[in-house]
Amino acid sequence: MRVAVVQVGYGDAEPVAERVERVAAVVRAQAGHDLVVLPELWAPGGFAYREWQDRAEPVDGPTGQAMSAAARDAGVVLHAGSIIERPADGEVGSDGHGLWNTSLVYGRDGSLLAAYRKVHRFGFGAGEPKLLDAGGDVVVVDLPLGDGGSVRTGLSTCYDLRFPELYRRQVDAGATLFVVPAAWPAARVRHWTLLAHARAVEDQCVVVACNTAGTHAGTEMGGHSQVVSATGEALAMAGTDEQVLSVEVDLDAVAAWREQFPVLRDRRL
Repeated sequence: MRVAVVQVGYGDAEPVAERVERVAAVVRAQAGHDLVVLPELWAPGGFAYREWQDRAEPVDGPTGQAMSAAARDAGVVLHAGSIIERPADGEVGSDGHGLWNTSLVYGRDGSLLAAYRKVHRFGFGAGEPKLLDAGGDVVVVDLPLGDGGSVRTGLSTCYDLRFPELYRRQVDAGATLFVVPAAWPAARVRHWTLLAHARAVEDQCVVVACNTAGTHAGTEMGGHSQVVSATGEALAMAGTDEQVLSVEVDLDAVAAWREQFPVLRDRRL
């Protein structure tokens, strides 16, 4: 499987519409990859809390439409990062906000393959919990590959990475790949790299973790997007600026490693 991890960098001066157009062009340039991955909230701004109400949109809003078209034009499966979702039907969650941090995944034909509403909201009662509803579903999806096969993939977002029980649920649902878009700040970037490796090692899964670059809303982002093998080897890691990682991932090696070192069979709890 050939993966492109697009570490988008941006600041407050770039209008959202221009950023969407720019990133769509980057996605189109990744033709030939099986999977392209973008970061969390790269369009509305990962820490731009004050702007989220105005920048919220339905799944089929401007960002979704642009990403669908880019996936179709490039002929790739696209994990388009996440948007601030305001459902067109006026749906409201259990916390009464009517907004979610929602990841979108598109097929080669531009169709929506999966959507995942972020379960764990960052902010310790402030930030995301005051503005967004929590998702309630563990999402695992079969992503098609260019050779006609597919890979069982667990979806999660940023702060979710700190909660290993989510990934155990995904492993139990058959996942061999975790895709994690994020807007992880530079102040805690060591946690980002460590936790991605931990999820790979403890679950014997490939981890594709796509972070954000740049500085926006007064927050310096951590970069260091990474692809980690099921054995915990860093197959590629980005720096702190906007960058595209192009990585060949051997999915057959996941099953081979699980057979060679069958730690998951020894789970007792």
